[in-house]
Amino acid sequence: MPVTTRSARITGPVVYLAKGGSPCEIPLGPCLIEEADGRPVDIVWGAQGQRSAALAREQVEAAKDSGHLLLL
Repeated sequence: MPVTTRSARITGPVVYLAKGGSPCEIPLGPCLIEEADGRPVDIVWGAQGQRSAALAREQVEAAKDSGHLLLL
């Protein structure tokens, strides 16, 4: 299953569930989007890609539609 990686930018609130189930926001700024068929979308951020969250495709689409996630 091929993985597609794209550059993106978080420009507004995009929420993910941290360990333990508490909601957290992905920080504003650059990120990578990694997509593969049939899997949640991974968003990777941090100066060295040290943080990531898996989001449902619907949540990623909603963030794009609202302008909070911009694909570059």
